[in-house]
Amino acid sequence: MLTELVIYIHGKGGTAEEAEHYRALFPEAEVLGFDYQSRTPWEAEAEFQAYYDKVAAGHGPVHVIANSIGAFFAMCALSGKKIHQAFFISPIADMEKLILNMMSWAKVTEAELREKKEIATDFGEKLSWEYLNYVRQNPTKWTVPTHVLYGANDHLMPREVIAGFVEKIGGTLTVMEGGEHWFHTEEQMAFLDKWIMEHRE
Repeated sequence: MLTELVIYIHGKGGTAEEAEHYRALFPEAEVLGFDYQSRTPWEAEAEFQAYYDKVAAGHGPVHVIANSIGAFFAMCALSGKKIHQAFFISPIADMEKLILNMMSWAKVTEAELREKKEIATDFGEKLSWEYLNYVRQNPTKWTVPTHVLYGANDHLMPREVIAGFVEKIGGTLTVMEGGEHWFHTEEQMAFLDKWIMEHRE
């Protein structure tokens, strides 16, 4: 019988070493953390597909656990791959909306961004006209059975956006009241572990 595979995809500022946490939840599986370098969805498309093809060969069912922008990149790159189920933690479910929100926070108009191409913000993000155009022209198409975990105090993705995304893909939504975009406290991780154990197949 082929061994199950779990691919963990970290969020911004995260590391592949975070995959260690999930080994206890999938004791019979091989759990790998993906140390990707991509910073854009078009880079992710090539890098993520090549990585999947390399590590999935010879394995049984593949599970994906993806955090934040890692989930967005997974949807951009892995929609055509054979994935048994996905666990998305605080996914960036609508990148266009997030970019437009960041433009609003930075008081940048579309005309300004179109003219300057890239604009640095005071909160550390670089706004890109190319990135905004790409996500508009390449909407994600995700059909993998997916479970979504969302913190009610998530400052990046409004709850109604996540709810609409989950309904669109036919997934399940679990909300942690008081939870944040970044699940990291002992209480939050215990909630996350219970969520995975309740939904893993």
